[in-house]
Amino acid sequence: MSNLNESLALIKRGTHEILVEEELIKKLEENRPLRIKAGFDPTAPDLHLGHTVLINKLRQFQDLGHHVMFLIGDFTGRIGDPTGKNVTRKPLTEEQVIANAQTYKEQVFKILDPARTQVMFNSEWMGKMSAADLIGLAAQQTVARMLERDDFEKRYKGNQPIAIHEFLYPLVQGYDSVAMEADIELGGTDQKFNLLMGRELQKGRGMTPQVVITMPLLEGLDGVQKMSKSLGNYVGIDEAPGVMFNKLVSMPDSMMWRYFELLSFRSMEEINQLKKDVEQGANPRDIKILLARELIERFHGEEAAATAHKSAGNRLAEGELPEDLPEVDLELEGEDDLPIVAVINRAGLTANSAQAKDAIKRGAVKVDHEVVSEDCRLKKGSEQVIQVGKKKYAKVRLI
Repeated sequence: MSNLNESLALIKRGTHEILVEEELIKKLEENRPLRIKAGFDPTAPDLHLGHTVLINKLRQFQDLGHHVMFLIGDFTGRIGDPTGKNVTRKPLTEEQVIANAQTYKEQVFKILDPARTQVMFNSEWMGKMSAADLIGLAAQQTVARMLERDDFEKRYKGNQPIAIHEFLYPLVQGYDSVAMEADIELGGTDQKFNLLMGRELQKGRGMTPQVVITMPLLEGLDGVQKMSKSLGNYVGIDEAPGVMFNKLVSMPDSMMWRYFELLSFRSMEEINQLKKDVEQGANPRDIKILLARELIERFHGEEAAATAHKSAGNRLAEGELPEDLPEVDLELEGEDDLPIVAVINRAGLTANSAQAKDAIKRGAVKVDHEVVSEDCRLKKGSEQVIQVGKKKYAKVRLI
């Protein structure tokens, strides 16, 4: 095991909150491999850089010699995580869960060491629970306690329906920590209530409660809202190298250091030196290129990182499509169609709606090779190739 102070400094890097830090230190002093848990509901088949903030922290725990448990919530995925939702979330089908889980497993091992990662599914224990067992689990919390959750409270006060099964979600996530005997659980800041539920249920079973570490939600390329595929401000880890390069190099300078801290494996000493270089006149774009190459190498390999700038700068002949055409799924909630402005903005083909409108007015937006106007709307269930300007392309599906 590494030196305690060095280990603690690495663990604390980029974290939002540690509950409770004194307990974490005590566990580290035991000088044994700790059981590190992080759970993912397979609600979407593709990961983006926002997801990797937490996965990077798991890799750091692996590098410190600890045991990482990557939990795929195939059972909870069928409930539907209510976190941050103002309406009841539609549960996934078993087929969707299986397909998405397989993609997750393939993608996370671009960061995690497969030899030191235990992939688990919470259906292993939840699927064996009887109705009586589930009622017993539900009896351990009150409705008042559940309504302390910010999203539940807002929905209750706003007369928005809350389905009974949604109350089960934090209980099941908490019970996962009991079943997995977790020492530490990681999650986003929006998961704090659920993570603390694990501590409570472990205490109720006479177990030493897990330490909770919350990670910040990475802002998207717009620098405002959290990274999200539906908002189009994301960088997918399976996107083509040239697409990743363009997106990362084009991000606002103000976001650069946030991305370095949460996504780069460079030491903070190196990052601080890069900051000094910029203060002394270095071009911020050159620094962003360093980050882009590091991330592209992680997900696509050294050769792709070295040549990504070339594919990012290629111009195609009229009617020609790039070989690495990115594919984007846009989820429509309660909508039958979507204006073209919203489509190209959410797909990441423009930085914001204003740029989207400007591109349309200039005749620079094509759908399946046909120039479109601002009143164009694309229907749910459709699939089309969209081009913005000379370089930006995507096959967009509205689902």
